[in-house]
Amino acid sequence: MALAPGILLALACAVVANLAFFLKYRGANAVQRVSPAHPLRSARQLFASKWFTLGMIVAAASWGLHVAALALAPMSVVQVALAAGVVLIAVMADRLFGFKVGGRQWVGLCLTAAALVTLGATLPAMHGSHSRFSSPAMIGFEAGLFGLGGLLIMGPRVGGRVEHHGVMLGAAAGVLFGVSDTAIKALTGIMGAHGAPALLSSPWLAVAIAASVLAFYASARGLQDGEAVPVIAVTGTAANIAGIASGIIVFGDPMPGSAAGIVMQGLAFVLVIVASALMPAPVRSARVSAASA
Repeated sequence: MALAPGILLALACAVVANLAFFLKYRGANAVQRVSPAHPLRSARQLFASKWFTLGMIVAAASWGLHVAALALAPMSVVQVALAAGVVLIAVMADRLFGFKVGGRQWVGLCLTAAALVTLGATLPAMHGSHSRFSSPAMIGFEAGLFGLGGLLIMGPRVGGRVEHHGVMLGAAAGVLFGVSDTAIKALTGIMGAHGAPALLSSPWLAVAIAASVLAFYASARGLQDGEAVPVIAVTGTAANIAGIASGIIVFGDPMPGSAAGIVMQGLAFVLVIVASALMPAPVRSARVSAASA
């Protein structure tokens, strides 16, 4: 069965991705703020930081693990396995990067992980990679997520609170990572059915690249404007929920077959909302301000 290797790859991806986020956080806060008016200059400044560059290298490794997992297991199963890494955010923040993680944050992160795992546990058993998709569902889903990501990026301009913009940008990055992951999942199915050359002619390749680029800038600026633990947690949570939703809506992963399962999934979404309210900004590590590019 290919499902178990896919889950193991997703778990490894979760650990590596969290490490990458913390490295990028340290690097992003050692350079000038990302400017939407000067994207190339902002990218050069970010990559001038050794910490940010190291974080991107580690992120590339996590991306490879994620693609491999998506090729072997259903989308929703992969995202639920990734959810297990949410709790590791607090461990890494406290033990590796010098952040003080409060009790409320621990509870919030544990509730988030429990909610995401509950979403997956209530899904019926699945076999195979589930890479086939409906084009109308794919177009509607991706367009909707792009729109949501755009609203979150605009933040204060559409009524959001300025002090929450870092977290909103993290959520936008997660949503856009969800767009990219959904497109990549579709591409794995296209490649399996028609071979690698078919990827170059697929519009979903362009969608995956565009979403990844936008997520890159949104994530970098969010890490600059917000605190590490909430921004990283909300980014991963948004990406996980988008991935689970795309598995059901786009790729036809089955819904729970009982009323109890549907109620549990509803409860899981409520837990995510409660968990977000339990994660106030932590004390920023003194190491970040002393870090050099």
